[in-house]
Order: sequence, then C-alpha cells, then structure tokens
Amino acid sequence: MKNNNNKLVKLVSVITMALLGSGCNLIYKITGDTMAGYSADHAVPYIMSMSDADMGCASGEAMSPLLMSFGRVTTPAHNVGVLLYASAASCAEQKGWNEELRYLRALKTGNAPEAEDAREAQKRYFALAAQRQYKAYKHMEAYFDVKVGEECGDLDDREDQLVWLVGSLSGLQSLNSQLSSLSDQGIPTNIASKVGRAAECLSDDDWWGVPSAMRAVVWTMVPGTMPKGQNAWARLSQSSKQGENVGVRLAHVFEALAASNANKKDLVKNVIRSHADSIKSMPVRKEAAMLDRIATLNIQAISDRMWTEHTGHRTPAGRLGKFPDDVVQVETLDLDDLL
Repeated sequence: MKNNNNKLVKLVSVITMALLGSGCNLIYKITGDTMAGYSADHAVPYIMSMSDADMGCASGEAMSPLLMSFGRVTTPAHNVGVLLYASAASCAEQKGWNEELRYLRALKTGNAPEAEDAREAQKRYFALAAQRQYKAYKHMEAYFDVKVGEECGDLDDREDQLVWLVGSLSGLQSLNSQLSSLSDQGIPTNIASKVGRAAECLSDDDWWGVPSAMRAVVWTMVPGTMPKGQNAWARLSQSSKQGENVGVRLAHVFEALAASNANKKDLVKNVIRSHADSIKSMPVRKEAAMLDRIATLNIQAISDRMWTEHTGHRTPAGRLGKFPDDVVQVETLDLDDLL
C-alpha cells in the first residue's frame, strides 16, 4: 500500500510539473502575441510619427532583442522585426558617418594614425549597419513568404505595404553599407535588382514617389536593368518633386545617392538645396515624420562630407543647402543714383 502511495505521489508531481511547464509556455505565448500585436498596432505607428531619429533608432536597438525573442515560443513577429532592425541600423549608420568625418578631418591635418583609426571604425559601423539592414530585409521575406523580386506579397492594407517598403529599402541600403564597410557581410549583390522589381508592387501616389525612386536608383547602379524608353535621372527628379509636394522627402536620398555615385556634383548640390528649401516651405506629413527625418539626416550626411572636405568641419547650423564654395552675391550701391 505504501509503495502504491509513493507511486501516486510521484505521478502527481510529474503531472503538476508538466502542467506548470506548459502553463509558463502558454503565458509566454500570450505575452509574446500581445506585445507583437501592440507593437504593430500602436508602438510602430507612434515611432513612425516621431521626428526624433535618435530616439527612434535607440528604440529599435532596445526593443529588438525583447520582442524578437518571443519567436522562440510563438509565431515570430517578422513584420515588427523589419521596422525594428531598420531603425536599429540607422544608429550604426550615423556613427559610421561621424567616423567618416573624423577621417576627413585627420586627412586634412595630416594626422595619419587618427585617419587610419577613424577609417577602421567607420568600416566596422557600416558592417554593423549592413547586418541589421539585411536582417530587416530577411524578416520582410519571411513575413510575406514570397520570392522578392519575382512576386508581390499580400499588400491589401497600408501597414503591410509599409513593411514591404521599409524591408525593400533596407535590402538596398544593406548593399550600400556593405560597400562602405569594404568587407563581405554575406549580402548578395543581386539584392539591388530584386528590390528594383519589388518596388513595382507599390504605388508612387501612396508612397510619396519612393517606389519609382528606388527603381531608378537601381537602374543607375546595375547596368542593363533600365527598361527601354526610360530615363533614370528624369524619373529620380520626378519622384523627388512628388515627395516635396506631400512633405515626405525620402526620394531625395535616392537622387542624391545616384548623383554622388555618378560624380554629378552639381546635381548633388541641387538636391540638397531642394531638400533644405522644401523643409522650410512644406510641413512634414505627420504619420511619416520619422522617415522624413531620416531622409534629412542622409542628406545632411552628404552635405557634412562636402563641408568637411573643404573646411574641416561639418555643415554649420542653419546652412543646410549652402556650400563653402558658393559665390556670395554682394549688393553694391550705385553712387551715380545719389548725384
């Protein structure tokens, strides 16, 4: 009888532990699903409406490990992962830009050790940015479960269209960051062509001209991808104007990037001037304030590089759209008119 009682106690203990274990997993699953749903429905839209890009990228760095870890106990929130990793990548990008400016200043003063150190730091930050951007792209692939560049995902609602847009942008950025890192981060070079085709799934009218800008910049990057009868530079200009008119100036970044890669310095300056003028004349669209601010930071980074190469310091406050080699028009007084 005693042995039977002992067996019963052990059986009850095993069952209790199993129930407790499964109960914890159930709690984790419910918590994960709740947090993923809250993030997609509320946290992400709130962050996208912010204009504080530093806080946005910090949120991406801080929230990614927590929210994505729930993929161990429930369905991974790939849609949230796209936006979080894209935001986190902007932190690494900004640090990379600052190291590039330190490198240029050291070159200007002839400080070789400082220049070498800054160059190495710059490469590390861009390698990190490339890794995060590529993870954002892979989360987009996993979320839609399609072959990007060959078919469109299910894009019936605007939230999913945003995920497709940001994921595609991140894929294109990851290739550029890999090039800036001067190292192989495992990012396939055909990602640009895939993103160019994926952009066709989105409407320019709905997304501020960005889809056409993405396609056009790919045409300038990858020989043979531009369709017959198209003009990449005209398309980039048109997309930039469309973005200016609605207060989301993300297309400017693609036009400036393409112009910079093609060594069209005057066009780069014109894009920066247009961006600066548009900021003053057209209020930002509230729901996309973060993307517009990130666009400004990218444009400012190009301006900072140009200023530092000429003067040794970045763009002065209030001078975005101005350049150190601009000819200053001095108004003169005609004394004959006074006689």
